[in-house]
Amino acid sequence: MAIQIVTVPDLGGAESVDVIELNVTPGDAVELEDSLLVLESDKATMDVPSPYAGTLVKYLVADGDTVKVGDSIAELEITHEIAESADPEAEAEVEAEKEVEPVAQIAESAVATQSEASSEQLIVVPDIGSDEEIDVIEISVAIGDQIEEGDTLIVLESDKATMDVPSSHSGTVINILAAEGDKLSTGGQVAILQVAGAAIGRDTTSEINEPVVLESAVAPAPTEVLSEVTATDAEPAVNVTATSATDTESSDTNTIYAGPAVRMLARELGVDLANVAGTGPRGRIQKDDVNEYVKKALNHSSSSSGSMASGSGIPAVPAIDFSQFGDIESVKLSKIQKLTANNMQRNWLNVPHVTQFDDADITELEDFRKSLKAESEKRGIRVTPVAFLVKAIAASLYANPEFNRSLAGDGEHYIQKHYINIGMAVDTPRGLVVPVIKDANEKGIWEISEDIMALAGLARDGKLKPVDMQGGCFTLSSLGAIGGTGFTPIVNSPEVGILGVSKSQIKPVWNGSDFAPRLMLPLCLSYDHRVINGGDAGRFMTHLVKLLGDIRYLAL
Repeated sequence: MAIQIVTVPDLGGAESVDVIELNVTPGDAVELEDSLLVLESDKATMDVPSPYAGTLVKYLVADGDTVKVGDSIAELEITHEIAESADPEAEAEVEAEKEVEPVAQIAESAVATQSEASSEQLIVVPDIGSDEEIDVIEISVAIGDQIEEGDTLIVLESDKATMDVPSSHSGTVINILAAEGDKLSTGGQVAILQVAGAAIGRDTTSEINEPVVLESAVAPAPTEVLSEVTATDAEPAVNVTATSATDTESSDTNTIYAGPAVRMLARELGVDLANVAGTGPRGRIQKDDVNEYVKKALNHSSSSSGSMASGSGIPAVPAIDFSQFGDIESVKLSKIQKLTANNMQRNWLNVPHVTQFDDADITELEDFRKSLKAESEKRGIRVTPVAFLVKAIAASLYANPEFNRSLAGDGEHYIQKHYINIGMAVDTPRGLVVPVIKDANEKGIWEISEDIMALAGLARDGKLKPVDMQGGCFTLSSLGAIGGTGFTPIVNSPEVGILGVSKSQIKPVWNGSDFAPRLMLPLCLSYDHRVINGGDAGRFMTHLVKLLGDIRYLAL
């Protein structure tokens, strides 16, 4: 028999880690590579495997201790036969593999694919037009699925739209690196495919082959999820304090004794760990401590809130049990629907709205548009009345720059924009989105029509990028194809104006001698009365009606 001391292996750059779990009882037999204990840094958890087969004599550390590379952690009793027959070269090879292995358990699956790197392909999030992180709301494939190039792997959802992430290769899904609820940005790891006959070079496999260490810059979603926490572990986000997620992260982390799993849970629930009392070893904050804190906060909030909504001073709508009246179904709102509701409420409460109504005579405009049918078919571009509306709005903004402004955040200045981008509201199965036609004043009817077709198609397919919905100066909301004689659209702040369009109708119009049938288009102009006064709105609407009544003015 011989006694061997087990030490902390290379931590991949971390200076010290905490012992959070002892996996074996002294006296128990252990096999080679069995986990002896679990360590945790601020970024990941890791198992320390046994380098020998034998019997655990005793631990040299306790739960809650802090250790570093080379510290003794346990004594193992192994037989002389095992000790003497150990191949020094094999042991060196095992040690070398330990140094190369990623310390985060979440990366183990990626390392396991190194032996087959020549036939595996890492799929990442393509360029989404910005660096912001976007929520993963759906995993569209499963491990073992056969997929073709272009098939959807996951669905992402930003504050304004949802988008599919397609596969760049055909093959078999052997690992999914993202989970529902994760946040990914451009370049984020999505999945690993087994690609038949593909020879992948060093450049395309560097993210798989290179060791992942504790302090490396890796993809946001899969590598930050700890082995202790899965997507299903996270509880619904509840804002229990006035402290934001940013405030929570900015707390003095040196004085808070909690692991990354607990910190992640606290961020999801909006909890400041400085306010949570830890019940673990040496006052370590555990998950149960955070959950208990949330329960107490919710109970206190419900007992003291009364009938008023928090902060706004507006009475809350009482909850009603509709099941007492008949069969019901509770359907969860999509993220876009919830954000739309919040934005509409915020804009309605903060913007003093005024809506002005008028009718535009579009008889000649429609005759001209219909005359373009043959050329439209030849070009493959469908020209709708919306194209003429966008062009006329752009010309009206140029002639009336008051509508091309936004209030500055200090409330003492306004921003005068010297570009003209028109947003158009598009109704999709996933909710309302507003893609933006850039530089509309510099484009003709054909170019605008082409942009409308492309953006509307992307919106319906859920493939709009954030950049496609940014930079709008004014919004057009057309219900013409649906019907109605008028409505009051809500200003899409920080814009100061929005035009609502209803269904055109043939109406008798007095021409000076008799009534003539004319095709009249109802227009509803809502504006922010802090920036726009009635005279500004009257001049804008008059100019717009003039352009729609005689489109020749658009050429001037």
